[in-house]
Amino acid sequence: MDLFGDLPEPERAPRPPAGIEAQEGPMLLEDLPPASSTDSGSGGPLLFDDLPPAGSGDPGSLATSVSQAVKNEGKGAKRKTEEEKNGGEELVEKKVCKASSVIFGLKGYVAERKGEREEMQDAHVILNDITEECKPPSSLITRVSYFAVFDGHGGIRASKFAAQNLHQNLIRKFPKGDVISVEKTVKRCLLDTFKHTDEEFLKQASSQKPAWKDGSTATCVLAVDNILYIANLGDSRAILCRYNEESQKHAALSLSKEHNPTQYEERMRIQKAGGNVRDGRVLGVLEVSRSIGDGQYKRCGVTSVPDIRRCQLTPNDRFILLACDGLFKVFTPEEAVNFILSCLEDEKIQTREGKPAVDARYEAACNRLANKAVQRGSADNVTVMVVRIGH
Repeated sequence: MDLFGDLPEPERAPRPPAGIEAQEGPMLLEDLPPASSTDSGSGGPLLFDDLPPAGSGDPGSLATSVSQAVKNEGKGAKRKTEEEKNGGEELVEKKVCKASSVIFGLKGYVAERKGEREEMQDAHVILNDITEECKPPSSLITRVSYFAVFDGHGGIRASKFAAQNLHQNLIRKFPKGDVISVEKTVKRCLLDTFKHTDEEFLKQASSQKPAWKDGSTATCVLAVDNILYIANLGDSRAILCRYNEESQKHAALSLSKEHNPTQYEERMRIQKAGGNVRDGRVLGVLEVSRSIGDGQYKRCGVTSVPDIRRCQLTPNDRFILLACDGLFKVFTPEEAVNFILSCLEDEKIQTREGKPAVDARYEAACNRLANKAVQRGSADNVTVMVVRIGH
């Protein structure tokens, strides 16, 4: 990512955010919608920006809750009426509960290309299972996984530091023992982890002579059993491939919200802190409005507070794609997901002896997609990570 060119690039039009905008003020935890729900009504304030339910092919906003359905369980006459009206709704909810009792396996694959850059400033981490390291309360949590991509600018030091330290800080801060709410505790853990990692790097950067000016995006997926927590800074992205039973097609659902200074809320924060946005960049130079590092811009409203979203995995989910903007400059999320799907269905992919065919196909999908991004003219570093969701 070239965020420090002498001549700023033309201003990019802000992309419409996927999912719900981050909400200000006190927030409460709402249950996730059931896997088949297509209702897109408002369910009140959220602790997280929740992602669309399994039956939805629309990656737009959704804040529905199944709490009312749960309340109706104790109301015999009303419940009977609801069942008559909605037919299979109770059956669907039972299916969801049954599905969620099975923990889906997760396995990451990655490919990276330097492209036309002089050095590789991206970094990544794949930790398929860190349950032992996190030592979570076993009665509440069965499995913890972590996947992340970091897109550095101004050097490799911030992205490398984040790749080495963010998950270590997360493991140290992960909830131990009895907790009242896993969701609230995990969110607090992620916020503290990002703040601590950024402060550690800035302290190290400012002690150098001359001071380091490196910065990095961060897109992390923390899987706690079948719940994904997506924490994002900057313009790298996480996409979920989910099969829509109604349309019988795969949908590309955005799990993260990008942070560009052209977006209204981001620009207002920067201006309030005394900074400005010129040519789509902070002070005419920095192309992202949230990052790890970038010490000289932190006083101008650039922050390391991530957006955190939550998404429940379902039997309809196939894989998660994490990638830096070097991919998305030349691929739309839908194009990237369809490209990966076509690779996974390619029976001609050779399997090395002793390696499962599924691993060979996912590895080939990552490599082919990274190669195609370079071929399409992405001048940036390209990192493509695909996390297989096993059923």
